[in-house]
This record gives sequence, structure tokens and C-alpha cells, in this order.
Amino acid sequence: MSTHISISRRSIQVLRILVSGIFLVAGFNHLIHVEKTAQRIEQASFKGIAHFFGEPQWLIILSGIAMLSAGFLFLIGYKTKWAAIVLMAILIPITLTVQVGQITTLGPLFKNIAILGGLLFFILNDTDKLLK
Repeated sequence: MSTHISISRRSIQVLRILVSGIFLVAGFNHLIHVEKTAQRIEQASFKGIAHFFGEPQWLIILSGIAMLSAGFLFLIGYKTKWAAIVLMAILIPITLTVQVGQITTLGPLFKNIAILGGLLFFILNDTDKLLK
């Protein structure tokens, strides 16, 4: 049994634009505040996750470039599903490293979980076809 759900084209565009903003800002901040971001990683309860993937300073620079690139593609709606997959692949280890274990500040953890939900919407739904 197939069910048809009607979704406003404008709501998809607005969601995509709003979700992309955090990645554009975070990517830019990663590139201009490498040392400050590295200090946050070193203070994190699960900093071992970051160290597993490599030198934190290089990870910060690479993730900054990737967030800016994929965030921009996501913003303009080009290859939205793939941009969302890249952004999710960056957000998950950041969330596990920096947010999990910060029991006194659960807000940022749940903010990232909400962002993951927004990205998941674009991964599971072919919104590129809906907007054409």
C-alpha cells in the first residue's frame, strides 16, 4: 500500500538553508580557530575518538574544508543527499568526541541530534526530484 505525502517545496528549501548554516559557520570557525578547537578536543571526555582518526589539528582543518564545501552544496541544493551524507559523517564523530560525556551541557548534544535528524530527512528523501 503506497501512501502519498504532500510536502511544500518551500519548506524543503527553508529546512535545507537553515540546516546548512551551522555547517558553514562551524567550517569557517574550524579554519580560523584551529588551536581553540584543538583545545576543546583535548578537554573532551572522549578525545581518544579524535586521536584514533589522526592529529586533531589536521582533522580540524580537513573537517572545516569539508563542512564548508558540503555545507555550500547543501545550501544551494546540489547533490543534496550526498552533501548530507558527508555532513553526517563529519557530525557523528564530532558529536561523539566533544558532546557525549559533557553531562552538564546536554543542550549541544541534543542540538547535534536534531541536526542529524534534519540531515537524515535529506538522505532518506530524494528532495532533488521534489524540487524540479
